[in-house]
Amino acid sequence: MSENREYQEKKRILFLGLPWTFTKYTIGQEILTVNTGLLRTEENYCYMYKIQDVKLTTTLTERIFGLATVVCYTGDVTHPQISLTHIKNAREIKDFILEAAEEARQKRRTMNTLDIGSSGSEEE
Repeated sequence: MSENREYQEKKRILFLGLPWTFTKYTIGQEILTVNTGLLRTEENYCYMYKIQDVKLTTTLTERIFGLATVVCYTGDVTHPQISLTHIKNAREIKDFILEAAEEARQKRRTMNTLDIGSSGSEEE
């Protein structure tokens, strides 16, 4: 993945899939950014290497209007789950996030670890 791609997508209202909301998603090679709000704005950043898993969900209404929701499960403490809600090109964006996250982990030489049920208490 040597090309330098970036996606910009707006959260859309479910009715007719029009971008009448004040949420914008920017997905780049290194960072996923969520900008929300009109009067009081908030920017949430997540480095790609922290994204551990990605899920694509589509309701019947979303399918009718050509939309879907991409859910990113991250190792980020403040936002362990980031949802890119009601977006177009969701499958392409999901695939891009998966590839960019894996490339970012390899570039930083980080390893994705999972907790496989260690409760901390020793049972005999």
